[in-house]
This record gives sequence, C-alpha cells and structure tokens, in this order.
Amino acid sequence: MRGLTAGQLQDLWLLMRQAAEAEILPRFRHLGEGTIRMKTGPLDLVTDADEAAERLITAGIGRMFPGALVVGEEATAADPGLLRRIADADLAFVVDPVDGTANFAAGLPLFGVMLAAMVRGEIVASVIHDPIGGDGALALRGEGAWMEQPSGARKDLRVAEPVPLARMTGAINWRYLPEPERARMLTALPRFATTWDYRNAAHEYRLLAQGFAHVALFARMMPWDHAPGWLIHREAGGYSARLDGSPYTPTETRGGIILAPDRASWDAVRGLME
Repeated sequence: MRGLTAGQLQDLWLLMRQAAEAEILPRFRHLGEGTIRMKTGPLDLVTDADEAAERLITAGIGRMFPGALVVGEEATAADPGLLRRIADADLAFVVDPVDGTANFAAGLPLFGVMLAAMVRGEIVASVIHDPIGGDGALALRGEGAWMEQPSGARKDLRVAEPVPLARMTGAINWRYLPEPERARMLTALPRFATTWDYRNAAHEYRLLAQGFAHVALFARMMPWDHAPGWLIHREAGGYSARLDGSPYTPTETRGGIILAPDRASWDAVRGLME
C-alpha cells in the first residue's frame, strides 16, 4: 500500500470525531474518583476517557483496514514492543486519544485527538482533531495540509513567514531537554518575542501550521505526539529536523525536534543551545 486516499482520511477523521463525542466530551469536567490515574509520574496521566477513546478508534481502524498495526499510546504503555513494529508494518497507525491529558483532567479545554498513518515507517497521512472547536487539521503526504470544518468548509494551511529571532513566537518545551542544552535554552528564552508551553502538542502543531506561531521545540519524542503534527507542518511549508540536524522519523524516540518556517530559522533556534 502506497498511502491513503482523501476519502479514507475523511473516514478516519469521522471516527476520531465519533470517539470524541462518545467517550471524551461526556467525561470532560465530569471525571469522578478513580477515573484519573498516574502512569510514570504526576505529569504523566491517563483517564477513563483516554482508554475508552483509544479502544473505539482502534476498533474502527480494524474494521476499515483489516490487518493494519495500531499503536495507541495507552496500548503501548501495556506493550512497549508495539513501537518496534512500526518500521516494518505495511500499514500502521499511531493514535493519541487525548493529547493533553493533564489539561483534560484539570478541566482546561486545550486537548486534542491525534492520528497518523504510516507505510513502512513513512508518514503518509495525519489528522489533529479539536474536540472543543470541532474542526480538524488534516494532511496527505505530497497533497498539502488544510483545516476543515465538519460542514466540509476548508482552508489551506501555511506556516508563518520567517522573521528574525527577536520576533519569533512559539512553543519551547524545555522540560525534557538534557543538560547543558536545557540551561542554555532557559537562559536564551528572553531572546524570543514570546514563548509558551501549552502541555499539548496537538494545539501547538495546529498553531504552527496555521501561521500563528513561528517555532516549536520538543524533547520528548513519542510518535503519537509528533508524527501527526510533523506531516501537517511539513505539508504547510515548514522545515524541521531533529536536534542533531537529522530528519525526523517516527521510529526514533530519543532526542528532540525543532520546527520552524525555514532552515535559517531552524539554525537560529538550534544555535541558542550551543
């Protein structure tokens, strides 16, 4: 299989919307005792909504694409070996049922549902759905990226024009950076026009692809967090690379990534850590 069709991508987005409507939104601000649990620590949470939405999406993908590998964030917590199967799978899907679980659990309406399709490790299609706003950012490899409403109204996505470092805005997620890069980046933050960390890659990628921010830096590289947004950003005209300058791949979970309008902007941000 070489990729997905536009119709198949639309079907996947509909599935994600159904999961949000059935399993996520009814629980938003209605999570009871025992429905929020820690995984690896207090900043790594899972809720009943994450698990139920992932089950619904996984089952739906199984009906649409029999035999496809589905690598959900919560399923991988139980079976880490799923990650090793992505590179060789003829068709694989990575799913983040609630990206921004800490926000969701706190009642903050800043979370998303993310999905990317891959053919032997190459990202070919992706969706980032906003359950609160109801719209989706979609991309097909080589065919562009766009924002779409459930009504079918569409708007092509395009990253911001390059600007000098002092005028750049964006999401600098420094928490997982190793030293000494972490200390250097923290010292350099005032050199940007402004920066933030929404605890939510879904909306940070959407801002980049819409041209409402210039840069993003991430240092936690699980594929469900970045494969969907990476393709949308690339198809919207952006440039990205891992911190060592190598191309992003969803099969590599170490290191970090910088996303920017162009290579010169990428170089300017990476230079702050040297």
